[in-house]
Amino acid sequence: MALRIFDTLARRKVDFEPLDPAHVRLYVCGPTVYNFLHVGNARPLVAFDVAARHLRARYKKVTYVRNITDVDDKIIKRAAELGEEPSALTRRFTTAFQEDAASIGCQPPDAEPRVTDFIPEIVALVERLVQCSKAYVIDGDVYFSVSSLPSYGALSGQPLDQLEAGSRVDVDERKRSPLDFALWKSAKPGEPSWPSPWGAGRPGWHIECSAMAEKLLGASFDLHGGGVDLIFPHHENERAQSTGANGEGTFARFWLHNGFVNFNDKKISKSDEKMKHLLQTAFLIRVVVERHGGEALRWLLVSTQYRHAINFELEGEGDALRFPGLEEAERQLEYGYLTKRRLAEAVVSEDAGPIAPEAAGWLAALQNALDDDFNTAEAIAALQQGLAVANRILDGKLPVPKDVKKRTLARLRADLASAAAELGLFEAAPAVWLAAHRTRRAAAKSIDAAAVEGAIAERTAARAAKDYARGDAIRAEWLTRGVELMDTPSGTTWRVAD
Repeated sequence: MALRIFDTLARRKVDFEPLDPAHVRLYVCGPTVYNFLHVGNARPLVAFDVAARHLRARYKKVTYVRNITDVDDKIIKRAAELGEEPSALTRRFTTAFQEDAASIGCQPPDAEPRVTDFIPEIVALVERLVQCSKAYVIDGDVYFSVSSLPSYGALSGQPLDQLEAGSRVDVDERKRSPLDFALWKSAKPGEPSWPSPWGAGRPGWHIECSAMAEKLLGASFDLHGGGVDLIFPHHENERAQSTGANGEGTFARFWLHNGFVNFNDKKISKSDEKMKHLLQTAFLIRVVVERHGGEALRWLLVSTQYRHAINFELEGEGDALRFPGLEEAERQLEYGYLTKRRLAEAVVSEDAGPIAPEAAGWLAALQNALDDDFNTAEAIAALQQGLAVANRILDGKLPVPKDVKKRTLARLRADLASAAAELGLFEAAPAVWLAAHRTRRAAAKSIDAAAVEGAIAERTAARAAKDYARGDAIRAEWLTRGVELMDTPSGTTWRVAD
């Protein structure tokens, strides 16, 4: 099956054909580092991490570039509020961003360029645009002339006469058109600046991505990704700058955009003070990860196909605030990790021969789903089918000959590892994930772990003395307290029951 993607520029699903069949080039807009990221910011991180993982499974080489914006109006304002140098602020939040991305299972991109390391390339690109009359200079500021590019508006699908200056587009009466946007901003007192042919200044927001993408991936590359909110003005302006400098048909050949994360089916409103507070506190990635684990947030995000809006549910307020979707994600993950542990402990055989037909086909279905515009929702459904088959065989509910059972379990173990690599799920050692999950759940329910371990020791002694009634009583008693004692080939362990 060919990989098909929904191309924003074409407004339809198309076959993906890279410029070089052996090398896919992907650019994704990264964060502006001036604060901690919230769960809405996690959506593109996970969406394009999955895309990069699947591309790597299909193609010989993938170069994934995700930038960091470390000079910007918001950074300058935030640094002034905190009494901190902008460079120190961006270093601090770059580290925080990288920690957050890793905590939700995102692999590092192949390159993570920072704007301040690419000032010469940015200046050179602006010079080219001025020289070819696509940009003009006013008192040390340089603006792109939107009217100089007939195809402007093609990405966002809006006619030029209907477009309005979008967010982060400066209003300046000196501009020839309200839609003309800054490529270079002249220096203001106390702000970071660099020398240029037009005087000291700093880059505009859009030009940085054009320059870094061209430097690292070439004038033309395969895929450009980002959130749907970036289509206009950011990506429209990136495309204008790059095609203006290099000609129509250059820059990104295909455009991918992920949908929003809504909260209780509502879009984020900057005027909603309660929502604003939650975004800065309870919805921060690191806060959610502390409460539910990073993999639960990842599961929630991949449970919906990347182009569709996803609903982040919340109930209650204050200390009683709950996230039902994340709680369900934890349950699904626990089931998967318990299955992975059981498979690791099972006797398997790598001998050639038939396997149970129920265990064949689900991995191909998962990969076909990812080939269909990275449809992670269908991929998750296929993964759950594989887990269910594994448990049916391990529980003896799917009777198969002994040799077939061993081969089937070996195949399931290998296929689940392949699925995990593409989705970024179930990659941890079961003992590590289950222990961390249990610790979080026990703390949330005020369960004394030491007391549970003491009960397990007492139960083990009772069973060794053949006092099975006492052993069963201990198990039943703790189940009423929300703790399930589980006997495994390696001994008795426990989990916090739902």
